[in-house]
Amino acid sequence: MNWEERLYLAAHPFAYPLLRGVARRGPVVRVPGVGVVVNDAAAAREILMDGETFRKDGPGSPGELWTPVLGPSVLLNMEGEAHRALRRRLTDLFVPSYTEALCARVLAEPLDRLAGRLGRGATLDLVDAARVMAGTVIGEVIGLEGGSEAAYRELFEQGERIVSMVSLRTRRLSPAQVRRARGVLGPLGDIAAKAYLAGDESTVMGRMRALGLSEDEARGAAGAFFLTGTETVATLLPRLIALLADHGQSRRVADDPALLDRAVEEAMRVATPTPVMLRSVHRPAAVGGVAIRPGERVLIATHNCCRAHGPFDLDRPHPPELRRLWFGAGPHFCIGYPLAMAQIRLVARTLLAAGPLVITRRAAARGVLIPTYRYLAVRTEEGSA
Repeated sequence: MNWEERLYLAAHPFAYPLLRGVARRGPVVRVPGVGVVVNDAAAAREILMDGETFRKDGPGSPGELWTPVLGPSVLLNMEGEAHRALRRRLTDLFVPSYTEALCARVLAEPLDRLAGRLGRGATLDLVDAARVMAGTVIGEVIGLEGGSEAAYRELFEQGERIVSMVSLRTRRLSPAQVRRARGVLGPLGDIAAKAYLAGDESTVMGRMRALGLSEDEARGAAGAFFLTGTETVATLLPRLIALLADHGQSRRVADDPALLDRAVEEAMRVATPTPVMLRSVHRPAAVGGVAIRPGERVLIATHNCCRAHGPFDLDRPHPPELRRLWFGAGPHFCIGYPLAMAQIRLVARTLLAAGPLVITRRAAARGVLIPTYRYLAVRTEEGSA
């Protein structure tokens, strides 16, 4: 059993075997108590491109989960013209030039410390380092000032506690879960609102105000960025480095920086940072020969779609239907994609530039939504000599 499978089994000891078992039943399978499960990349992309039939609002959708926590206007629970209008206003916040500059500025000191530790031959826990850096970036996005490493760790752990309340069968959060989530997100919303009211257009929240978003929209967006923008990056970085090490590709990518983007995309395919996506059916449709009725829930098994293309292989091209499927497609393609990629590229370059890394100790995390390592201890080959 490889380590990626161990991570999934540790996180979801019952759901993961079920998910992989459903993949063997066909491209589109109706599973009682779960919904219509889609295991084929082409069928998944067809669904994601049709935002009128397969929506993020309605029964069994992300909107049903998160609207009680985040409010009604946060992109991930919207459709139609309101969604398009809000997305148009937010898209300019995350253009690559801005996100790359933001990450370079806020991660300069953490990355210097990281490179220094590796250069001295120290052992580094990549899981902790990735959490701190993801917290640092999202803290900058929502307007958190003067945060410490401990504060950024706590920020990440708060988000992890919220999303870990969700499982494959979860259709809505209980009142107690909603209260717990609001208890975490409320203070973050206050931080975002303060930055919004200050109106500094060098900040994301200040730019939201300049774009004409309301304070409530800025609060909701900050909560959505927090929930979706920390775990994706923090869980992927250790898994990327582990995949390169386990497949003997660390030195190859370190010696050829042009390979980095290919390595990141292939690691995302194998790790699948968004293992499933939910949609609510709003009008009759057929996908993969299966009739789907209004009111049903569609569960896109992104992990199954991606793993159908084999194990980690830097030289395997991705077919068009698979292209960045883990970030979605169509009207809901992840608006934070440039920010996530800017972080991942910057941190990965720093790690690989320090020299080929050797994994000295690792363990899988349990009780998490997105499979990840509990710790991943690494050091340079020279430091291990």
